[in-house]
Amino acid sequence: MTSDQDIQKLIRPELIKMKAYAAIEPPEILVRGTGIAAEKVIKLDGNENPYGCSPKVLVALVTYPYYHIYPDPEQRELREALSKYIGLDTGHIVAGSGIDELIDIVLSLLLQPGDKVINCPPTFGMYSFRTEVWAGKVVNVQRRQDFSLDVPAIKKAVDKRTKVIFIASPNNPTGNVATEPEVAELLDTGLVVVIDEAYSEFSGVTMVFSVPRYSNLVVLRTFSKWAGLAGLRIGYGIFPKVIAEYLMKIKQPYNINVAAQVAAIQSLKDVDYLRGTIKKIVAERERLFNRLEKEIKWLIPYPSEGNFILCRVVKGNARTVHQQLRQRGIFIRYFDTPELKGCLRITVGKPQDTDALIAALKEIC
Repeated sequence: MTSDQDIQKLIRPELIKMKAYAAIEPPEILVRGTGIAAEKVIKLDGNENPYGCSPKVLVALVTYPYYHIYPDPEQRELREALSKYIGLDTGHIVAGSGIDELIDIVLSLLLQPGDKVINCPPTFGMYSFRTEVWAGKVVNVQRRQDFSLDVPAIKKAVDKRTKVIFIASPNNPTGNVATEPEVAELLDTGLVVVIDEAYSEFSGVTMVFSVPRYSNLVVLRTFSKWAGLAGLRIGYGIFPKVIAEYLMKIKQPYNINVAAQVAAIQSLKDVDYLRGTIKKIVAERERLFNRLEKEIKWLIPYPSEGNFILCRVVKGNARTVHQQLRQRGIFIRYFDTPELKGCLRITVGKPQDTDALIAALKEIC
């Protein structure tokens, strides 16, 4: 009989050593061992939209009659709706099961084993994680102390094996945006520059309209944050047409389920409603920032263009703060990396969530 050890010999050795991605857990898992009911949780750890999706999405999902039929592999109706939303033709657009899948498809298109990907930590961990899965080499170029991009250092790190530069804007978890001159300078390297705009609806800053002018600019977007569809896993990318053609060729044929497609299309029919929730979140982001800055003296909040705020604990222990909030049913994100030592990331919730968080932080102090 074949043993576990025999099977392990067949697995790529670098994957055996690789650490798993630390994903966010749902409320019913978070509350285990706390004695707190899942519906009482104040979940501020996943950058999810506290207002949920458009009401039209719920109606459309209930009434959709064709769940027994495979989805359109060409994503035609969805791509047409996205074309109207962003103002570029469908030849630039490819949809995926969240930004994560699009990152994966781009890397599968471009990387051969040993090729390099430039990553700019602190940032979203999926870029380095999926690069390692595809047998690429991650080249980390640290952001400056203010979390801005060190463009000269990025350019210096480029060599003949470098294929891709990943930039999140607004950056997760620091909340700052990349400027257009910075991106233009990186595009001059000739590498594929991927701008992850998962939170762009909260910042109003985008590079989407520059895509037709560059053969190496990719912009990734999602419905998870602004449209409240994180659980349905639906995202899209705006690509140079030559890259889009290859991605449509190599992606899984039915990579987006019909429920996600229905939800995304209905969201795009109810943009005014969703812009209203974005406006609420942005207003609450500013209120949360002001309260943290003025009332919690042992925290330093960093300005953010996303739907979250990064804070540094300057007096006390960030892990302890995270654990004590958890015991109260308030879940935020704790980081234990060299760049983010002593940092916490707080998702912007509803006003009552902010009030409960501030009250709990005052108790902890």
